[in-house]
Amino acid sequence: MPTSLPPQPLSPLDGRYRAAVADLADYLSEAGLNRARVEVEVEWIIALTDRSLFGTTPLQPGDKDALRALYRDFGQAEIDWLADKEAVTRHDVKAVEYLVRDRLSTLGLDAIAELAHFACTSEDINSASYALTVQRAVERVWLPKLRSVIDKLRALAVEHKDAAMLSRTHGQPATPSTMGKELAVFVWRLERVAAQIAGGEYLAKFSGATGTWSAHLAADPDVDWPELSRTFIEGLGIGFNPMTTQIESHDWQVELYDRARHAGGILHNLATDVWTYISMGFFAQIPVAGATGSSTMPHKINPIRFENAEANLEIAGGLFGTLAQTLVTSRQQRDLTDSTTQRNIGVAFGHSLLALDNLERGLGEISLSRDVLLGDLDANWEVLAEAIQTVVRAEIAAGRSQITDPYALLKDLTRGRRVGAAELAEFVDGLDIGDAAKERLRALTPADYTGLAEQLVDTLIAE
Repeated sequence: MPTSLPPQPLSPLDGRYRAAVADLADYLSEAGLNRARVEVEVEWIIALTDRSLFGTTPLQPGDKDALRALYRDFGQAEIDWLADKEAVTRHDVKAVEYLVRDRLSTLGLDAIAELAHFACTSEDINSASYALTVQRAVERVWLPKLRSVIDKLRALAVEHKDAAMLSRTHGQPATPSTMGKELAVFVWRLERVAAQIAGGEYLAKFSGATGTWSAHLAADPDVDWPELSRTFIEGLGIGFNPMTTQIESHDWQVELYDRARHAGGILHNLATDVWTYISMGFFAQIPVAGATGSSTMPHKINPIRFENAEANLEIAGGLFGTLAQTLVTSRQQRDLTDSTTQRNIGVAFGHSLLALDNLERGLGEISLSRDVLLGDLDANWEVLAEAIQTVVRAEIAAGRSQITDPYALLKDLTRGRRVGAAELAEFVDGLDIGDAAKERLRALTPADYTGLAEQLVDTLIAE
């Protein structure tokens, strides 16, 4: 038997791909969650003392700063302290409460120690902490990376807005478009979902053991606890949910993860389309100095960025789907299925962020082969059959033609056949249509038959 390895990361997100996703760990790791828990506990003490509840007086600015330093300067010492304490308490939030109490004592603030975790259930702290950490991770790390991919796509769409290309519907030659317009479709789709995500809510509760403020009222029936809780939670920069069981219902999380999964689906579509365009020669890959494309075939440059993105988007999508499916339900007033599920939020966003990083890199490592696009168009003149039969129908409607079935006429000419420029020109010359219509059709080429593709890029997505 080989000897055991030294401790190794089980997840590639913490090993091979750590550099690409490290920024998320500042928020969605266990330490990031505990830092947010400390923040909520500390700010709750300050909120209570600011209102002079239970005979307290507002803390001096220096004491507030010293107390807030507990989460602002949260680091390895606190991480280790909490790990040791949780090994005894077997309860993560209780360990955080003890940490705050310990620091209150260190600061000479023992008189307000009983306000630590006052009237709170663990979910009061956790719901606020998850709302804070997920909000910060999405707004500061994930969304900026998504927008960076969108911006790169937009730049490519604008650059190639006039690059005529043969479309393929059902894999068959179809009415031409431009590469820019096709990329712009993804920009439009992603912008819409990104706006939905950016406008989403991040909600927390702060209403006690079963969402009734029972302990709060028992302590002081004269305080408007729902309003105090709302003010406190909104003061943290997140939204307030006043109607809950023991837990915040997680519906905002379900909405977020469904939208993130939706964005991932669009990105997956982008990855497979660009991969296909590369395989068709529409895009050439820019060699990276020193990189190996294939271990045995020296000529190859594999589209690994798009394949990596595709795989990680599938993993992220599965995790986002599980998060959304599990978190929408809690038995009666609460069960713990949400607890372990939420510990994987960072894993889901990690795989998604890794995919975004690969897409951003991959889009910067391709070059459009316009000559290949033009060659493809020139080999498929039969796609002008749509234009010809539509013009004939217009001529019939205008009384300038006696043709009875223009679609069938063009189908007989083009279906399942290659038709060149000369054959189409001869066919047009023999049509019973007006001279102006014939002239327009004679001048048309597959590369010209792109409709409003270029203008759509200019009007809908160009900056």
